[in-house]
Amino acid sequence: MGQRLTSTNTSYGACDSPERIEDEDEDAALLYAEPREIDDDDSTETDALGQIHSGGYTSSSSGSAVQEGVRKIEAISKTWTKRSLIVAYIGIFLMAFSTSLEGQTVLALSAYATSSFSKHSLISTVMVVQNVVNAVVKPPMAKVADVFGRFEAFCIGVTIYVLGYAQMAASTDVQTYASAQIFYSAGSTGLQILQQVFIADSSSLLNRALFSSLPDLPFLATVWIGPMIADAILKHTSWRWGYGIWTIILPLAFFPLALALLLNQRKAKKLKLLKPRPWKGRSFTSIVKKTWYDLDVFGLLLLSAGVALILIPLTLAANAKGSWKNGSIIAMIVVGCVCLVVFPFWETSKRLAPHPLLGLHLLKQRTALAGCALAFFYFMAFYCSVQPYLYSYLQVVQGQTVTTAGRVTQTFAFTSTVSAVSVSFFIKATRRYRGFVTGGCCMYIAGLFLMLFFNKEGASVPATFVIQAVIGMGAGLLNVPVQLGVQASSKHQEVAAATAMFLTSLEMGGAVGSAVSGAVWTSSVPKKLALYLPAESQGDAKEIFGKLTKALEYPLGSATRIAINRAYDETFRKILTIAVCMTIPLIPLSLLMSNYKLDKMESHVKGEAIGHREDDGLISGSPHSESADNGSRFRRRFS
Repeated sequence: MGQRLTSTNTSYGACDSPERIEDEDEDAALLYAEPREIDDDDSTETDALGQIHSGGYTSSSSGSAVQEGVRKIEAISKTWTKRSLIVAYIGIFLMAFSTSLEGQTVLALSAYATSSFSKHSLISTVMVVQNVVNAVVKPPMAKVADVFGRFEAFCIGVTIYVLGYAQMAASTDVQTYASAQIFYSAGSTGLQILQQVFIADSSSLLNRALFSSLPDLPFLATVWIGPMIADAILKHTSWRWGYGIWTIILPLAFFPLALALLLNQRKAKKLKLLKPRPWKGRSFTSIVKKTWYDLDVFGLLLLSAGVALILIPLTLAANAKGSWKNGSIIAMIVVGCVCLVVFPFWETSKRLAPHPLLGLHLLKQRTALAGCALAFFYFMAFYCSVQPYLYSYLQVVQGQTVTTAGRVTQTFAFTSTVSAVSVSFFIKATRRYRGFVTGGCCMYIAGLFLMLFFNKEGASVPATFVIQAVIGMGAGLLNVPVQLGVQASSKHQEVAAATAMFLTSLEMGGAVGSAVSGAVWTSSVPKKLALYLPAESQGDAKEIFGKLTKALEYPLGSATRIAINRAYDETFRKILTIAVCMTIPLIPLSLLMSNYKLDKMESHVKGEAIGHREDDGLISGSPHSESADNGSRFRRRFS
C-alpha cells in the first residue's frame, strides 16, 4: 500500500470525553460509555481494560466538554438519509481513487525530479520529510476535525494538498521540492485520516475493518495504471506536469463529499440540532487561548521539532565528509532529543495540556503498547526494503523499464490491498483479529527473507513480482487487524487518542527506516563507486551517484555499469539485512495483544451508521423520523 498504509481505520467520534453528561441526553451517555466485552452468559460485562461491570453503561467522568466538531458530526449523523450517505461514500471513493492514482503516478517521478537537480541520493531525505510530516500531522488534523468540524477539516486538507503540488510542479531546486513535501504530505495524510474519521463516524466497530478498506480499493486498479501514466508523462511532457494535474483533479473529486457534508450540516442547523458555537461572544484573546489548548499547539511543536531535528540530520550527515563534526548537525540532534524528552512531561500535564495531542497514558495498556510497537518496527522495516531505493535498484541493477519497475514496486500495494480487504471479511465472520496479526507477521518476515536472498542481479521479473506479493499479503493481513485491536483496547472516548498514537508510531517507524536506509545508502554507495569504477569513469562518480539517469546511460554489461550495479547491489543487500533484523520483535509483539471478541465490544455511534443492527444508533424521538426509516433500510442492506 505504500503511502496508503498510513490510511487506516480510525474512530475520531469523540476525541475528548465530556466533563459531565447531561441527564436529558441519553444518547450522549451511550456515546461516551466505556467499552466492554460482554461474556457469553451476559451476566457480567468486561470492558477492554479488564474491568467487570454488572450491566448497563458506565458513564464517562473524565475531564472536558464535547468539542464543536464532534457536536457537528453528531448533529449531521442525525440528518443522514440513504441517498445523502451514499453520495458521501461516493465522494470518499472518488477522493481515494484520485489520491491513489496520484500516489502511483508520482512515485516514479520523484527519482527524476531529484535527478533533475542532480540530487538523486536525496530521495531518502525527501522520504524522511514526508514521514516526519505524516507522523506529526495525523493527531492535529484529527484535532482540527474535532474542534472545527469534519467539513472544515476536509477543506483545509484539500487546500494544503493543492498548494503542495503546485509548489512541487514549480520547484527549481531540491530545497524547494523538499519543502513542498511538507504541504503535500500534510494535505495527503490529512485527507487519508479524515476519510477514516468519516467512516468511523458512520460504521460499527465490527464492520469498521471492512468499510475502512474502501479507500484502499482503488489500488487494485491504480497500481497498474499509475506507472503507465508516469511513463507517458515522462515521454510526452515533463515530470512537472505529473505533479501539476492533481491540483485540478483532487478538488473535483472532493465535490460530492463536500456537498453531502455541507447540505446535511445546514439541515442540522435548520432542525436546531446544532448548539451555539462555544466561542460565540468570546473575546479574541479568549478564542486564541482556547484554540491553543484545544489543538495542543505547543505539544505539536515539540513533537515536530523533536522528530525532524533527529531524523533529517541522519540522512544529511553522510552526504559530506566530516559532517558529524559539523556543529549545526550535532546541535540539531541535541535540540531534537531535548524536545522529545520534554514532550511526554508536557503531554501528561493536565494544566499545560488539558487536551493532549497524544494520549500517552494509553501506553499503559498492554494491547495498545504492543500494537504501537509492532506498527513502529513493521513500517521501519518497510522503509528499509520496499521503499525508498527498490525502484532505483530495479532499474539500474536488474535493467527494468520505468513501467516494469513501477509495477514490481506497486505489486506490494496491490496484494496488500487485496489481503486487507479479504481479512476484513474474515474478521467480520470470526469476530476475532489477533490470529490474522500473527499470521501476517510470519508472512511479512518470510517475504523479506525471500527478498534478501533471491532479489538480486539477474533475478527474473516474475520472481521479483512473487516476492513483493508475499510481502504485500503479509502487510495487509497484519495492518488492519492491529489497528482494530488498538481501537478496541481503549475506552470509547479515548479511541481517537489510541488510534492517533498507533498511526504516529507507524509513521515514526517509517521516518526512522527512511533515515537509516538513507544514511547507509549515502555513506556506502559513493565509497563503493570509488572502489569499483574503472579509471575512465572515476571522474563521473559524483554525477553517477547523484543522478539516476546518469547511471542508466551506461549499457548493461559495460565495465562502468558492472561497477555501478555492484555498488548498488552490495549496498541494497546491507539495507535489506537491517530490515530483516527490524522484524524480529513482530511475532512476540503480536502475541502480547489481547484477542478481543469484537462483537462483544460496545461501539455506539450517534445517528445513522452503516453496519449497526436496527435498534442501534437510532435517536428516539429525533426530528428526522423519515431519515431514520431510510437509515434502517440502509443499515439492513450493508449489515
